[in-house]
Amino acid sequence: MPTATATAAAAAAAGAPLHVGSLPGSSSSPRANRHRHRRQLRPAQRSAAAAPTRREVSLLLSSSAAFGSFALSFFVPAPPSKSAPPEVSELPSSGGVRVLDLRIGSGEAPSVGDEVAIHYYGRLAAKQGWRFDSTYDHKDSTGDSVPFVFKLGSENVISGIQAAVRSMKVGGIRRVVIPPSQGYQSTSQEPIPPNFFDRQRLFTTIFNPTRLANGEGSTLGTLIFDIELVNLRHQ
Repeated sequence: MPTATATAAAAAAAGAPLHVGSLPGSSSSPRANRHRHRRQLRPAQRSAAAAPTRREVSLLLSSSAAFGSFALSFFVPAPPSKSAPPEVSELPSSGGVRVLDLRIGSGEAPSVGDEVAIHYYGRLAAKQGWRFDSTYDHKDSTGDSVPFVFKLGSENVISGIQAAVRSMKVGGIRRVVIPPSQGYQSTSQEPIPPNFFDRQRLFTTIFNPTRLANGEGSTLGTLIFDIELVNLRHQ
């Protein structure tokens, strides 16, 4: 009998899109429109990272992923174009981290030791692309989205995210596929979902002893992150 992961991979390979939350401003409901400004980057960050274009949002929301054979495929429902399609590439010396650039940033590139701020959507391949966290849902007292801030090179952050961010520029948006070896190695590594039930579901899947004993470790911890490099500060 096919496993749930194999079923998810087969569905994705057939072109079934992963269901992920919309980027800020993509909802058309009245309530969402009233609060749209709250989902934008802070004023100090807007110049460094402009809002994604319609095509970029389409790429982000419509692409599908299959793993395990976990080969990555992307479906873009856009009119035919003479421009070359976006390419998936493996980052050198990253342990198998694969990326698809949705927008190339025009700002600075970070260096190890810099403090970087990113927005992200985090999803788990073993749960059919279940979204376990999003910084756009993390709000401050004024209702603005709060980015995830960390020091590049810190051992507290999963290495797959660091490898992806290290080769980005401010303003860039990148889809990142992180193999288990470069993902969560413990429940204390960041980013950690703030919701208790999301944390439980995430970690009980990745570190499930029965499934690991059955040889499923190569698929349980595969992560998909959509990352925007918002800002950086040299240290």
